[in-house]
Amino acid sequence: MIPFSPPRIDDDVIAEVVDTLKSGWITTGPKTKLFEKKLSEYTGAKSTLCLNSATAGLELMLRWFGVGPGDEVIVPAYTYCATANVVVHCGAVPVMVDVDEKTFNMDLRKLKLAVSERTKVIMPVDIGGFPCDYDEINSFVKSPVVKALFNPENEIQKTLGRILVLSDAAHSLGAEYKGRKTGSLTDLAVFSFHAVKNLTTAEGGAVALNLPEPFDNEELYKFLCVLGLHGQNKDALAKTKGNWRYDVITAGFKVNMTDIQASIGMVELERYDRDTIVKKKHFFDFYNSAFKNDSRFILPVYEDGDFRSSYHVYLLRVTGINEAQRDEIIQKIFAREVSVNVHFQPLPLLSFYKDLGYKMSDYPQAYNNYMCEISLPTFYDLTDEMLQTVVNAVKDSVAEVVSD
Repeated sequence: MIPFSPPRIDDDVIAEVVDTLKSGWITTGPKTKLFEKKLSEYTGAKSTLCLNSATAGLELMLRWFGVGPGDEVIVPAYTYCATANVVVHCGAVPVMVDVDEKTFNMDLRKLKLAVSERTKVIMPVDIGGFPCDYDEINSFVKSPVVKALFNPENEIQKTLGRILVLSDAAHSLGAEYKGRKTGSLTDLAVFSFHAVKNLTTAEGGAVALNLPEPFDNEELYKFLCVLGLHGQNKDALAKTKGNWRYDVITAGFKVNMTDIQASIGMVELERYDRDTIVKKKHFFDFYNSAFKNDSRFILPVYEDGDFRSSYHVYLLRVTGINEAQRDEIIQKIFAREVSVNVHFQPLPLLSFYKDLGYKMSDYPQAYNNYMCEISLPTFYDLTDEMLQTVVNAVKDSVAEVVSD
């Protein structure tokens, strides 16, 4: 059976984890701090905070900005539930907008119509690793008309003076827009290092800080370290310097990354551009070559002018099918010993959001993209022979379900 997305765990990763285990320091410590520094160097972010998940990073930044009841946060209808769940956790309202047909990302025309005086944050999502048009989004939130709508309710919001752009870049570490990497493209970006991601720390995530002046991103990093550790102003590493006494300055959270996780990330980051991204691009190119002359398929966009994907998820679509046919095709692919997936169920299809009153009919493009989408394997250890097996399984399964 060809699996969908097993993690890459090789001798280099194992050796680094063993080194951490033998070091006597396994929680947040020197390797986490070094990993944060290396991530900032890689992405061009002004500062980076590592956490136990991307979800924690999104919620932490919403809470830092003061998002709460009565506020609205704009999210795409086509994303994983975490994007909207964190808004609900804060007591605010996720305002969903439809996506575009080509990239699966937020439709910026719909975004501009969704802004109101209650909007505090826009959360674009880089679906599959393809970056959003951040220059367009940044220009929009800075425009005089949109700034005039903004209603700040605390000192942080007054200092920014506009809607915050919080990028859900869970898929897009290493993606580029106009020659710059995600993590440096807007106010804040949050990465995921979950087990299935291009770069994994088993579980984990990071917040890339790029707030404009007068914000001091390094000082904010220091505060977020406190906020992410129960509000305690001294972590275990700091206590080793000779003064154990600490204070708790706010009712914070427990979302820190461990050195065990960071040790995996350090290995993966060192070889990310020269190895991982190269391999992932090869997989995408292989699939595109195999499907491009077959009118039954719509190929994903992963390179387009100023945009370059991280090649995380290969979002293949089958033309002219409905949701039931797509599901039948997937079952036939599995019967051929190939694992595939679907990214994602649009939020209004999920019971929780459906029960809140969101209607799938309000987001027709999100549904149209979803109903015919099949995500193909792109994990590191795929061989060309395995890739061809995937291609054959997909084509043969489609032929069985869809008549000419």
